Amino acid sequence: MKLILAVDALVPPLTGIGRYAWELASHYQSVRHELDSMRFFFAGRWVDYPEDLLQSSSAGTIAQKNTRHLLRPPKSWREWHLRRAMRGHLFHSPNYFLPESVDGGIVTVHDLSVFKYPETHPLVRIKHFEKNFALTLRRATHLITDSEATRNEVIEYFDWSPERVTAIALGARAEFRPRDVSEVATALSGYGLVYGGYSLCVSTLEPRKRIDRLLAAYLDLPLSVRLRYPLVLAGSAGWSNDTLRDEIERGEREGWLRYLGFVSETFLPLLYSGARAFLYPSVYEGFGLPVLEAMASGVPTLTSNSSSLPEVAGGAAWLVEPDIHDALRDGIEQVLCSDVWRDTAIVNGLQIARLLTWERCAKRTLEVCRRFG
Repeated sequence: MKLILAVDALVPPLTGIGRYAWELASHYQSVRHELDSMRFFFAGRWVDYPEDLLQSSSAGTIAQKNTRHLLRPPKSWREWHLRRAMRGHLFHSPNYFLPESVDGGIVTVHDLSVFKYPETHPLVRIKHFEKNFALTLRRATHLITDSEATRNEVIEYFDWSPERVTAIALGARAEFRPRDVSEVATALSGYGLVYGGYSLCVSTLEPRKRIDRLLAAYLDLPLSVRLRYPLVLAGSAGWSNDTLRDEIERGEREGWLRYLGFVSETFLPLLYSGARAFLYPSVYEGFGLPVLEAMASGVPTLTSNSSSLPEVAGGAAWLVEPDIHDALRDGIEQVLCSDVWRDTAIVNGLQIARLLTWERCAKRTLEVCRRFG
């Protein structure tokens, strides 16, 4: 098989899709001796070493020695050159879209939130999907989704044949594992945190994540619980969150909330493993990778009862309707304070996480590619 993997999402710091693309690229490099050809495609050019993309602060900066840059003749000639170079290869895009120069291939569709919840996305992203996604679907040979929930949505929403869509679950890195206090105390203390002394939510601050609902529910907990287990938010700033930022600042002033913003990949697993509980009330996810990472870290977890999240949780998390205030508040208290439930949730969560690895995800993805390559 001759395979091309698009690696446009490999821009530091890695997003969820960037992580997905990196794990596929890493695995494919490890088995490239089993393939007739393995090439990586980034923004219209070939890349020899995808890892070099992560050393750059800009997607436009790639080490000269590791990249064969295309000259810049007329666009029509470049398109012809690319199509000729891709002939006989299977193209896989892990990020929704096929390049214009690609006549067909496999595309990973992570979720349909831009169609189902357009009000939760920036206008520029909506316009990009409206302009280009239909063109990709016309050329795609097969689609991959992160969950059965998203697979069913894609089949129904775009009227695709079930045989043309495959669900392959994502994985948690080995770094996400249970740790004792001696492993993380020093790192946590640098942020003023105590092992087992906080609850955690890792999420971009955007509307569908329902962080505003989480803060309202947390504020309604008994004061003793809030102060004993302050809520820690980690993640990028996102969008449409001016009111939310005001609420965060209020919680910080009152002492029951900490906003860390974006944290490094090195520190994130330590932050998970030191948490008393993980809270993720997003109303819609194509997979919900933070839920899996929390369970892999041995942390009792609360998440929503919608979209793919119950599927990922596999019965190990406390499920709530995030827009019902009392249910969310009571669920948070249960996850923080019920020792019997917590003990069971930790065991069950670890069992599920052991089954869902990036190696499994990459192997299954390569199996799908072999069917068409």
